[in-house]
Amino acid sequence: ILRRNKFKSLSKASLMTSHMHSLSYLDMSSNMLHHDGAEEHCQWADSLVELDLSSNQLTESVFECLPVHLKRLDLQNNQIASVPKGIAELKSLRELNLASNRLSDLPGCSSFPALAALNVEMNSMLAPSSDLVESCERVGELEAGHNPFKCSCELRAFLRLERQRAGKLSGWPEAYVCQYPEDLRGTELQDFHVSELSCNTTLLLVTALLVTLALVAVVAFLCIYFDAPWYVRMTWQWTQTKRRAWHSCPKEQEAALQFHAFISYSARDSLWVTNELIPNLEKGEGCVRLCQHERDFIPGKSIVENIIDCIEKSYKLIFVLSPNFVQSEWCHYELYFAHHKLFSDSSDSLILILLEPIPPYIIPARYHKLKALMAKRTYLEWPKERSKHALFWANLRAAVSINLPMA
Repeated sequence: ILRRNKFKSLSKASLMTSHMHSLSYLDMSSNMLHHDGAEEHCQWADSLVELDLSSNQLTESVFECLPVHLKRLDLQNNQIASVPKGIAELKSLRELNLASNRLSDLPGCSSFPALAALNVEMNSMLAPSSDLVESCERVGELEAGHNPFKCSCELRAFLRLERQRAGKLSGWPEAYVCQYPEDLRGTELQDFHVSELSCNTTLLLVTALLVTLALVAVVAFLCIYFDAPWYVRMTWQWTQTKRRAWHSCPKEQEAALQFHAFISYSARDSLWVTNELIPNLEKGEGCVRLCQHERDFIPGKSIVENIIDCIEKSYKLIFVLSPNFVQSEWCHYELYFAHHKLFSDSSDSLILILLEPIPPYIIPARYHKLKALMAKRTYLEWPKERSKHALFWANLRAAVSINLPMA
């Protein structure tokens, strides 16, 4: 036992023991020992198995000057910043004490195949690296508390080591506390949780990509299902037509209504419109002025412009509903623009006539506005009994009754 003396050279101390063939334990703690590296030759007694070099001035070069048969080595309270790779293996070393040094990471345990106890308390470790943590898994007793742990993704490997050891880390959990970041200071490592997704950049990117693709697929499906491109195109045509009409004839935009009602119907229902609807509304007492596309559309204008123009100049909009109606593209246009007018003018201008029952399953998905209108609005149903026709026409005429200005 040579503690608390003034020994300075570790290599000279080793040479002094070289002829002590029975020496097994040597305590040279609390001296002023240092080692300058490969220039100084070390030769220890082959019988030495326990060596205490704590509280000296040793750095990582000390690992170049150690007895090869050591079983217990105490290097606490020195100035060791790392355990160099490629040092001679201490195959018999079972206990290694590196507490109160300057270690920023766990020492790799692969150079110490028999190591059973490792003490790295009170060093400068923020987050032990995963490969070094894995190399120390077989160490039975590990003391790593009172380090300034940084609670971040890099600490997950160390936390995984604790879980694998089933809480056998010495001093767990009181000695293992977050020092960084500031908002987690004082939090015990057992209470620090971070997800795999937030730490794995590749997994995060793949997840984000899959979610994005899923959202794009859902949006694309909804666009196709509800025919969003069609609505975008129709809205664009509506705004362009309104803009052209306003710039070319702004006064006409303020003109009075010219028609009691605009009729929207399928060409397959034209016989009923021509033989029943128009004669009963336009003739006789309180005649009604109807806008019919065959006779009132202005030649030279596009169909869309004519539809918009006639809707704007009509007091009411009559839709003759039937299975043929929902299969007509132009009826869809007229319904869309009429719905646009309904919301833009905040008016109650729609009149729905159910010419024939429409089974819900034949209504296309893009006719969701028609479904909504039929669910919320009362519609006139064309009666099959001739005795009820007079009441039907009276109700319809009353719905479109308004005094139009003289042309």
